[in-house]
Amino acid sequence: MGSSRSSAASLARIAREEFGWDTFLPGQREAIQSAVAGRDTLLVLATGGGKSAVYQVAGAQRGGVTLVISPLVALQADQIASIADAPDAPPAVALNASLGTAAVAAAWDLIDQGGPVYVLLAPEQLANEETVARLRAAGVSLMVVDEAHCVSSWGTDFRPDYLRLADVRHDLGDPPVLAMTATASGPVRSEIIERLRMHDPDVQVHGVDRPEIRLLVRRHESEAEKRAAVVDEARSWTAPGLVYVATRAETTRYAEEIAADGRQVAAYHAGLSSKERRTVHDRWRAGELDVVVATSAFGMGIDRADVRFVLHATTSESLDAYYQEVGRAGRDGEPATTALHYRAEDLGLRRFFTKRSVSESALRAVWRAVRSTPGLSVGELATKVNQPRRSVTRLVNDLADARLVDTVDGVRAVQEVGPKRAVAAVRETLASRERIAESRLAMMRTYAETSHCRRRVLLEYFGVEAPDRCGNCDACERHEAHQEQERAQQHAGTDTASDASPLHVDQAVHHEEFGPGTVMGVEPDRVTIFFDAEGYKVVALSTLETGVLTARQLASA
Repeated sequence: MGSSRSSAASLARIAREEFGWDTFLPGQREAIQSAVAGRDTLLVLATGGGKSAVYQVAGAQRGGVTLVISPLVALQADQIASIADAPDAPPAVALNASLGTAAVAAAWDLIDQGGPVYVLLAPEQLANEETVARLRAAGVSLMVVDEAHCVSSWGTDFRPDYLRLADVRHDLGDPPVLAMTATASGPVRSEIIERLRMHDPDVQVHGVDRPEIRLLVRRHESEAEKRAAVVDEARSWTAPGLVYVATRAETTRYAEEIAADGRQVAAYHAGLSSKERRTVHDRWRAGELDVVVATSAFGMGIDRADVRFVLHATTSESLDAYYQEVGRAGRDGEPATTALHYRAEDLGLRRFFTKRSVSESALRAVWRAVRSTPGLSVGELATKVNQPRRSVTRLVNDLADARLVDTVDGVRAVQEVGPKRAVAAVRETLASRERIAESRLAMMRTYAETSHCRRRVLLEYFGVEAPDRCGNCDACERHEAHQEQERAQQHAGTDTASDASPLHVDQAVHHEEFGPGTVMGVEPDRVTIFFDAEGYKVVALSTLETGVLTARQLASA
């Protein structure tokens, strides 16, 4: 007990003297103590809840090199600036392609001294074996994976190097991992733990509910009607605000239309140069912009608390992504409004993005190389098969997902199958991914089309019990407009059904056709279940009576 008090006092002193924080926010202390103790930790903390403070205090206490893997250069710069502004925090450096030779050399001089120091870089930087070797020699005491949901939502399709982080951890000497994200449903949390090979992790989930954010959905019959509504709200609602769109071309078009009414507007997407993207970030942080129209990456980790609205001109690929983007509003705790402008046809574009083909010839070549020369690194494999490293990384990820290779000490085959069977196994794995992605889109559609409380749909998706009505979404507002008698009857009926339901959120179940799964939401006559191999499905409770669906009571339930 005395040691625990001493540790708590030490952390409070570091927070106060080195960073200027007098108190910890909810969830911070628990996660810091877990990371300091050397336990793998997964922290789900709402946007604005102070995730960066967790690794900063934990890293200062542990000493050595705190390696922070962060997906965006602008986000790295923002975090380094906040550390530099602290009263007496350890130094922080970045390693990325935007730095000159002298800056990189100066960063390594500091790292080679062994810390304490924070080192921020993108996962792609860790593809360089020399970088990993130098970091190991310096002594990495804590490996931080910021925006850890990227392991799931970005890793498969956009950032394959995120899926190699478990191997990097092994090469660094297996330091403890602190994975952090603002939103992650139960299945995504499980995937983060599996992908990072976290050992008996301490999972901390705090502040998922954001009651200050009003949730609206606008249904539209035509694209023109939807565009006009988005532009009107972006022009008239209290600034600042964000507008999320699906494509690069739309960022420019929407920005031009919104700016026609005199607002200061900028477009943001991955096709801009690094200098252009940095300019938008700087202007946004400085309060010089009323609205930013962007594809999904903008706003990740950017420290601006006064965002008053977030508009979506299209659906996101999942409720995980949607709530991550919505959570950028109202971080100061003041009321904010979000609106999803929805057409069912928009789901088709998102569905297209989930499709992925694989080059059979390239996959065969990689598989033959793995079997003929076990233990090669991904870079060595790319050289051997004369393919781009990024493409080979993706193919190795596919083979690992199909349980055909192990990547702990180089890439090694764990099954003796021929190229034809290897290709078939990978195709089956990709088909399963597509089914899961399709089911996540279906949950997005459920949110958009539900007549129930939208906040309840969101919170149950993230495994959090929620009341029937939140009173701060359009569905609840319509509900309140009904006659008192009808409202009372509906409320009583819902309570009765809930009390009688044999299932509850987070319960393990088994389906005759879909296999094992986890209950994500309960309604009077049906349940939403995430199945490991099929994704989200809505299943009638009547299947319990036929034995098709079997409930498994969890030990913790």
